[in-house]
Amino acid sequence: MRKHFGWRVRIPVAMLVVAVGLTIAATGFSKTTRQPAVAAAALKCGLGNGQTASGSPIVLGAIVTNQPGTSFTDITSMANAYFQCVNANGGIYGHPIQYDVLQEQTNPSQVAADANQLINTDHVVGIVGNTSIIDCAVNGKTYLDAGYKLIDAGIAAQCYGSPYSATVNMGPRFSGDGAAQTAILHGAKTIVVDQSNVPGTGYNAAGIVDIAKKAGVKVVQLTANAASLNGETVAEQIVQAAGSHGAADLIFTPPVAQQILQGAQTLGLENKVIWTCATPCNTDSLAASLGPAWNHKLYVNAEMNDVHDDNGPDTKQFLAVLKQYGSAVSGGVGSFSQFGFVVGQLTVQALLSIKSKTYTKATVNAAIQNLKGFKTDMLCKPWYYGKANFHLPNNTDYTVWPQSGTMQVVPGSGCLPISTADPEVGQVRAIEKAQGL
Repeated sequence: MRKHFGWRVRIPVAMLVVAVGLTIAATGFSKTTRQPAVAAAALKCGLGNGQTASGSPIVLGAIVTNQPGTSFTDITSMANAYFQCVNANGGIYGHPIQYDVLQEQTNPSQVAADANQLINTDHVVGIVGNTSIIDCAVNGKTYLDAGYKLIDAGIAAQCYGSPYSATVNMGPRFSGDGAAQTAILHGAKTIVVDQSNVPGTGYNAAGIVDIAKKAGVKVVQLTANAASLNGETVAEQIVQAAGSHGAADLIFTPPVAQQILQGAQTLGLENKVIWTCATPCNTDSLAASLGPAWNHKLYVNAEMNDVHDDNGPDTKQFLAVLKQYGSAVSGGVGSFSQFGFVVGQLTVQALLSIKSKTYTKATVNAAIQNLKGFKTDMLCKPWYYGKANFHLPNNTDYTVWPQSGTMQVVPGSGCLPISTADPEVGQVRAIEKAQGL
């Protein structure tokens, strides 16, 4: 009997998946229905020919964390939305993309079984969009031995320090670095790092500690249970630990950060420290829920550009795909959905580059590794894969803040290079210089 570990979402040939709304802090998980593909009308993706792909499918897979307090399903849901648009526009030279997404709850045996299912049961030719707290740590050797080159949104240290994974994001460590740099630029003397008590907290904070040490700034580290914390209590703990001229560096998903920030507002603490947050806070849903009291009072390291101020072609297409195909993207506009969109773009560019038009594990992963110089108005710098034992192609990014219900780039902030005081950033910059990336 075939076993399913976690929830399984499959997009078969000429079929679309529309997920029931899924909130990040939900205690239940999504159900799926299957509906015939809908023509893309004027919306063009991939080949852009407006013809529904009906050939044999190109099967891709992903593993994503979805549990109370922590969910990254908006990333895979948005990648799927882009693939739906591509499938409605000719697919990959007539072949539709089938995207098998397995959801996990931070259980190592489950995550290992998920990878085994994708590789040995589903026979996926590529693994893209993985966003799991422990996947890289659990399955790294499996991916390496099997010859996969992941395009993912990494979390664990192994997603970055490996030859088999290149991320579209910075992850909690390097995004937390950027938030800390912003706090220091605004005069912070103490930075309180608060994050969910899941595996990897020490790694996430390590770069912040190095950056703060170089600047002569004290760091206090806190953790909390994201599924059951009290926002007012946590906000008060942060402010007390930060003291005068202190700052908060929050590394939480949006619903949890919202609880803390609203708790701070209830207690009148929104002006007591410099509030900063890692990338998950870059979502319009959070800005809207916080309201005008938080206008210009929360600095968020964004990793992706502010789509409200950018009229570029990628931004226009992102918004159009989100509107037409993104009903399962519960957080709407934000870094998570932008990550998924860029994962989709990169994957499709790699697939379309295969001259033989033969889509096997070997051809697909070679094409992914050959990606280089990919430009999008979502990123500060061109994205690359390449051959290296450490990957962090997104290492210069944006800072946004809430403004009238949306997240917008802080005026004059520009693109912020993550500091090489974090030795892992220094390592990747050396690789880029040596390889001309």
